[in-house]
Amino acid sequence: MAGQAAIAVPSSPSSSSSSQDEFEPFIDQDLELAIKLEPRSQYDGPRSPVVSSLVTPVPKAQLASLCAVRLVDPIAFTQIFPYVNEMMEHLHVTEDHSKIGFYSGMVESIFAIAQLLSIYQWAKFSDRVGRRPVVIIGIVGIALSTLLLGVSNSLFAVLLARCLGGLFSGNIAVIHSVLGEITDATNQAIAFPIYGLCWPLGSIVGPLIGGTFSNAATKYPQLFNIEIFHLYPYLLPCLIAGALALFGAIGGFFCLEETLPSKRKGYVQKADAEKPQQAASIRYLWSIPVVRALCLSGCFLSFINTAFDVVFVLFCYSAIQAGGLAFSASEIGYSLAISGAAAGGLQLFFMPYLLRRFDHAKMYNFCMSIWPYCYVFLPGLNVIAQLGEIDEVTGHVDARTKAMLWVGIGCLLTLARTRSAGLAFSVSMILVKDSAPDPSSLGATNGLAQFAMCFARAFSPAFASSLFAISLRVVDLLPSPLWLGRHPRRYLHVRHPLLSQDRGRQAVAGTKTMRKENHKTTENHRSR
Repeated sequence: MAGQAAIAVPSSPSSSSSSQDEFEPFIDQDLELAIKLEPRSQYDGPRSPVVSSLVTPVPKAQLASLCAVRLVDPIAFTQIFPYVNEMMEHLHVTEDHSKIGFYSGMVESIFAIAQLLSIYQWAKFSDRVGRRPVVIIGIVGIALSTLLLGVSNSLFAVLLARCLGGLFSGNIAVIHSVLGEITDATNQAIAFPIYGLCWPLGSIVGPLIGGTFSNAATKYPQLFNIEIFHLYPYLLPCLIAGALALFGAIGGFFCLEETLPSKRKGYVQKADAEKPQQAASIRYLWSIPVVRALCLSGCFLSFINTAFDVVFVLFCYSAIQAGGLAFSASEIGYSLAISGAAAGGLQLFFMPYLLRRFDHAKMYNFCMSIWPYCYVFLPGLNVIAQLGEIDEVTGHVDARTKAMLWVGIGCLLTLARTRSAGLAFSVSMILVKDSAPDPSSLGATNGLAQFAMCFARAFSPAFASSLFAISLRVVDLLPSPLWLGRHPRRYLHVRHPLLSQDRGRQAVAGTKTMRKENHKTTENHRSR
């Protein structure tokens, strides 16, 4: 390794026969794991000398094709978020408004459950037949299932469509494997941030599509006053998302090349090789400490990230008096798009520097430590809303309070999406790639890591939405931040800057009167 280099990079396996650079990331000090990893590359292109100014060229066409197909999953997955609660009301799944969260959580969870059941199978299958066919089949399946969601007119049909979408989206681990096979330790700081932009960008486009084009016949009667859009008010966003997925499949069919070494054109097995390496089994992968640590940590990361998404949407959709913000589907979509834009900017401009400058494992642990602050800050937005002017007819706050809420939402989602989620997931992909025991097991290793994440996503939405719904019904029994947000004037001695002195005095006088009445009632009971 060049000690005088400006940017130190690990040597490739073929650069020296006598010594190889090694590094020891510590996934978590509490786990007390010292992991020795050897950087490896599955890219079959020319090797460059280990000099800081020379890196393995990134195959631009392959990376562009990979990013195009990667965009499909977040768009199809997130476009339902702005209107899922409204959709449950439209389908009349329940007459109790407080139970909407149970059913919306069920719809969101079924996708991850189906993905959980298929993700490792797709990964193992790709180790045998190749990456390209698995990727294309999955994208086509996502397109068809999204269209089916748009014409669903019952809860069963919605669950079926989301289940099919989850089954076909299990190819996400295969897409990660393709990225690992076209990069190495010298160029991953460039390729991974670009690839990492796909999820934030999809998180912008998906909610914008769902929030803007749901109920299109009602919102835009001049353009979409068509009977089918009245009959299926959520068809248009699903139609747009499905069309984008179909275009992604077509682009992948013509542009995406096979990256599995044994399936590439011109691949010749070395004469001294007895037989191709077989993919490692689940038991063997789980016995590797670093793989096990990454799977467990990724499971918790996915759980808290998905729970935050679900709770945030329910929080924005709920009435202010119920602890929420009373946002419309369009406003929810815009807020999610803001967070995606912030995450995308960080991925593109700052992440390459951070990956070169800091230890990957330490970055991962730092990102995980920020999540508690994101959850604590969320109920504080309801405090701001309740202290503002609330319209008794619409239930919305005045313009200045709404502006303050948007500033708070921007800060909260930027913190959650950029540092806590955006960086953590990208760094996790790099650590998983480097921890694969051999190139033939890269797909299985990615599959196991994604299986752990999908396991969390399968149960996190139902758990979070159910807990939110329960908190609305028995709020006084739950010592949670949402309880505090329901009655800020009662539990917090705060003064809102928009409150006039007269309103402040009236609030204090009302509190004193209430205390006197409660005291008199207590004295009467004692005298009796």
